Amino acid sequence: MSDVPRREASEGYDPYLKGTTYRVYRLMLKQRKPVGISDLQRALGLSSPSVSEYHVKKLLRLGLIREEQGGYVIEKVVFDNIIRIRRISIPVQTAYVSFFSVSLAMLLTFLSPQAGIDSTFFLAVVVNSVALAISLYEMTKILRRF
Repeated sequence: MSDVPRREASEGYDPYLKGTTYRVYRLMLKQRKPVGISDLQRALGLSSPSVSEYHVKKLLRLGLIREEQGGYVIEKVVFDNIIRIRRISIPVQTAYVSFFSVSLAMLLTFLSPQAGIDSTFFLAVVVNSVALAISLYEMTKILRRF
């Protein structure tokens, strides 16, 4: 296989990142420590260390991982809508889910009308609930890719 240009790795989900290479990348993304070739082979059930090494070299050429003292770690996250804090990956939609959850809870506990439910309060609850549902759906779509 010819060398893949590095610039493509930063343009969202990389088209060369699929199959076993994608599985290797995803496993490395989930780890909180450097991963070795034999660790990858065992964790993914690959046939030999050379198969693991092939996919690691492919990820190195793409500039997505780097070698550290104890193995390999993620250098660049290529998934869209992911916030990376050290070695923890969080979907951006988590912030939306948190916001709409808190605002819905506050709306129902502190801002509910004393005399009964009026149309404005009902509309606010419905809009907030729909926004929360959409955010939850989008967040689960991203989490399924992991």
